Amino acid sequence: MDKKLLIAKPIASELERFNVYFKESISSDNGRIQAIIDYIMRSDGKHIRPILLLLAAKACGEINETAYHSAVTVELLHTASLIHDDVVDESLLRRGKPSVNAIYDNKMAVLAGDYFLSTALIKSVLTGNMEIISSISGLGRSLAEGELNQLSLAKEIILDEKEYFEVIKKKTASLLAICMRIGALSAGADQKTVDKFECLGESLGICFQLRDDIFDYFSDNVGKPTGNDIREGKVTLPLLFALKNADKASSQKMIDIISKADFSNEKVALLIDFAKNNGGIDYAYDKIDYYKKQALDIIDTLYDDEVKVSLLHTVDYVVERVY
Repeated sequence: MDKKLLIAKPIASELERFNVYFKESISSDNGRIQAIIDYIMRSDGKHIRPILLLLAAKACGEINETAYHSAVTVELLHTASLIHDDVVDESLLRRGKPSVNAIYDNKMAVLAGDYFLSTALIKSVLTGNMEIISSISGLGRSLAEGELNQLSLAKEIILDEKEYFEVIKKKTASLLAICMRIGALSAGADQKTVDKFECLGESLGICFQLRDDIFDYFSDNVGKPTGNDIREGKVTLPLLFALKNADKASSQKMIDIISKADFSNEKVALLIDFAKNNGGIDYAYDKIDYYKKQALDIIDTLYDDEVKVSLLHTVDYVVERVY
């Protein structure tokens, strides 16, 4: 069975209702704008973030209208962040298909992202919960901070593992963390429970980004070119570990390539092989195992058996996904 179906099994009917809400959430009377919206909404995204939000709500009580509005809001915000990320990264592919900026150009893509972001803020008001609205507003800032910090690290050539984890916590993990936090809040959970679900989302988010970073070092079809992060000057965990632990002479040669931004195909291949040959991939997988265990420990404390099983499938999906 498809992993998404297993994950969403306890909320199958609720997810169908969410899909209806989401499709109806954004539109324009302007035909040109609607054409862009239609292209974006045809994405084959798995909606894992609203699924996690709805699962958290179910685990804490019930999936109510507040949860549906929250799920729509976070998916709109996530969509906006992806559109903007592709512009910033100058990426022409999104999940193996032409990105919005590849089809419509950067200016149109930025404005389309703004349109989705503004709509997300409008929809957040429908939750009628100031704590949820505050969480969503803070999430938007965290996503921007993560992207800005990542660009700064690349520009200043800062090779620091602690800084790397700060970036991925804000850029990726914060979204899953806030989804699960909001899900618990929507069901009226107490603060301890809300915090627990937020921690679970963060652990899943870190695993997700680490897996994504590993993809950059292999040539399988994962919807983006191999070495794409390196070409953008992003030094992710496999390469960070190798630079720190290889012999000084070899590391310095690699640092020189990074410092000169000499990212020809040949030099990118050298950096990829350097990371692989010096334990970088294995180290990244070790970190995934560490955060996977954190997630499993939290899931083990939950009472709803159906949700527990779904969240276990979620962990498997995040850790084992191939794109």
